[in-house]
Amino acid sequence: MPVLAAMLIAASVLAIRVRSRRWLWSVMAASLAYFGLWRGGCVCAVGSIQNVAMALADPGYAVPLSVAAFFLLPLVFALFVGRTFCAGVCPLGALQDIVVVRPLKVPAWLEHTLGLLAYVYLGAGVLFAATGAAFIICEYDPFVSIFRLLPLARPGAAVDAFGGSTAMLILGGCFLVAGMFIGRPYCRWLCPYGAILKLLARAAMWRTTITPDECIRCRLCEDACPFGAIRQPTVEPPHGSLPIDRRRLAILLSLAPVVLLAGGALGWQLGRPFARMHVTVRLADRVRLEEAGKVEGTVDMTDAFYASGASRETLDADAGAIERKLVRGGALFGLWVGLVILVKLVHLSIRRRRDNYEADPAACVSCGRCFAYCPVERERLKKRGGAPPQP
Repeated sequence: MPVLAAMLIAASVLAIRVRSRRWLWSVMAASLAYFGLWRGGCVCAVGSIQNVAMALADPGYAVPLSVAAFFLLPLVFALFVGRTFCAGVCPLGALQDIVVVRPLKVPAWLEHTLGLLAYVYLGAGVLFAATGAAFIICEYDPFVSIFRLLPLARPGAAVDAFGGSTAMLILGGCFLVAGMFIGRPYCRWLCPYGAILKLLARAAMWRTTITPDECIRCRLCEDACPFGAIRQPTVEPPHGSLPIDRRRLAILLSLAPVVLLAGGALGWQLGRPFARMHVTVRLADRVRLEEAGKVEGTVDMTDAFYASGASRETLDADAGAIERKLVRGGALFGLWVGLVILVKLVHLSIRRRRDNYEADPAACVSCGRCFAYCPVERERLKKRGGAPPQP
């Protein structure tokens, strides 16, 4: 925990006060070496979502102090200084950041569409963790296998149940190859913890800016950002009002109940398939098939069940209770997905007024790449007697 706090403070000061990409990169490299390679990617803030969700749903489950710290500290910092955790502390982001070679610009419509996936993933992760079905965020982490494969990993740092699978290793490699041409694809479109940070960073008291002085609209910062986080100036609306697509907004508001009900109904239908992810439900299904003679032989989990002397009635009752819980949770998950889509469409119907090129507080990961490209920033450093940063 002290290391996490120290790195968060260092990344925040370097991104907002010192404004040094070079030193931010040093913190990022240290984080990758310590939290990623040495500790094997565990504990991480992304996976801690599941522990917190499980603790809220099950009073008997206690969240370890280290896990609680990894969940809460970056969120507190995001409220005050934006996404500086992503800038230099998160090993998942650091691993993607160092492979960016020739980033391509992603169309705005595709950026907005893919950005919804992180909120869907967040809802699914909370649902499965809260019901005890699975820790899918850890199980399908594309980078943890890479961290635990490398020889620098500290012995005993990895949780064997969540690391080392060949499929995840291949998936992580695919993300890194894609990350050479698309800046931080996992962070931008899939990271469930990043989805929470985006919401909190919008309200940050201080945040990373392209330049601390006047913007001259040279557009160099826009070209420098590989994450699509720079927003262009808008045309001044009449009478200083915010331009709103009132027709679209009216349609969305009228369709909101339909979208939410459809999402809830779809989630309700998915509840039973979701329940099959829980080991107790799978065990009950397998025992039922074996006793009906529909499958041949037994498997390890049914052998353990028969050896325990537990009754079939108790197993079926437990499986039924879990299935009902997943069905109700599936409905809430569907409502969540419908709400996310509606909020995104409403957000796109309201255009924010900007006088200069600005870093979007939600999308900006405070990496500091734009500092070296800003002529005003370079001139400011010259006047202070410092060497201008190199792009």
